[in-house]
Amino acid sequence: MSNLAVVDESSSAEFAEAVEAPRSRLAVALIELALAVGSFGIGTGEFAIMGLLPNMAKEFGITEPQAGYAISAYALGVVVGAPIIAVLAAKLSRQTLLLMLMAIFAVGNVVSALTPDFESFVLVRFLTGLPHGAYFGVASLVAASLAPPNKRTQAVARVMLGLTVATLIGTPVVTFFGQIMSWRIAFGAVGLMGALTVLLIWIFLPKDKVQEGASPMRELGAFKRKQVWFTLAIGAVGFGGLFSVFSYIASTATQVAQMPDSAVPVMMALFGSGMIVGNLIGGWLADKALMPMIAGTLIGSAVVMTLFWLTAENPYALSICVFLVGTSVAIGPALQTRLMDVAADAQTLAAASNHSAFNIANALGAWLGGLAISAGYGFAATGWVGAILAVAGLVVLGFSIASDRRTQRVCAAAA
Repeated sequence: MSNLAVVDESSSAEFAEAVEAPRSRLAVALIELALAVGSFGIGTGEFAIMGLLPNMAKEFGITEPQAGYAISAYALGVVVGAPIIAVLAAKLSRQTLLLMLMAIFAVGNVVSALTPDFESFVLVRFLTGLPHGAYFGVASLVAASLAPPNKRTQAVARVMLGLTVATLIGTPVVTFFGQIMSWRIAFGAVGLMGALTVLLIWIFLPKDKVQEGASPMRELGAFKRKQVWFTLAIGAVGFGGLFSVFSYIASTATQVAQMPDSAVPVMMALFGSGMIVGNLIGGWLADKALMPMIAGTLIGSAVVMTLFWLTAENPYALSICVFLVGTSVAIGPALQTRLMDVAADAQTLAAASNHSAFNIANALGAWLGGLAISAGYGFAATGWVGAILAVAGLVVLGFSIASDRRTQRVCAAAA
């Protein structure tokens, strides 16, 4: 075990003591449920807009590509907001910060439903995205602190479960009602989910004490550590393959596999199911062997993405590959735990930045996939784009392991 990991365990123990972690399993489960409801709301709000773009474009009198700027604005808010909030809120207790973040998210979605024009809607979506990454980061730290050291990743995965369930249930349901009634109803519903999360966190999560020595400068210290940058890069690059495929899955199913339009929801359900399975199994495996699990996920992702490219014309093979591509989300909780191990006393910034990295992966994967399609390689080509990104993530992981081993040898020699 590296010195950084030792520091992390000490920090986690201090935090668990600070919140006076409840002893009953029920109390812990209720805290995890409250946090998961928040991730469900965030996931629903983030993905539902994709199915409502035509409705929004029609009401605002713009094209669908222009309406897509609202998606980019939210993603930019996530990337920018996560590190800034983590630094500025360094002296706030975890409970207070979570309540503030979800309150901003709830208000942002309600205001999104009331905006009179597209320009203000884009601005509000950017502001609503600001608390996204910080929420997931802090929620993950809280969940991990309430679990035994050998079950941290499973606790993080249970909080993330809300996000994966949102892709299977929350997004389709909200999108359906948004289409038949009004897209504004969808954002109002997500705002209510945020308000419910605020209530649940206030009821079930005990108020904790601010850690001794907490400060913005201490949080910024995370960016002085090479392993933090390596871990963030693994997520930003290696996770991009999932978004390369997911962004164009509807067109791949209908135009490459010649499936009917009615099959698209089935593909989305398969993808969401894969995410749920990958999230749960991945958390369990990561607690057994963290780094091998991250490597195995990247290798498996590269293989599945390649098979996706080679077999996309076959509806049955495509269906299997879509489910398996969804399981690659297993790397999310694992990378979150890895950041806890290498961030030392700058936990909040590192954990929050993980979701900035994932949104960079979202943009990178969709952009590169689009380039391959525009170049004439077809929608199936998003598979080999994803495979390349997974291999690139594996290369970054190799550099990370090599650097960590060098550091351990130097420390051993100095001792």
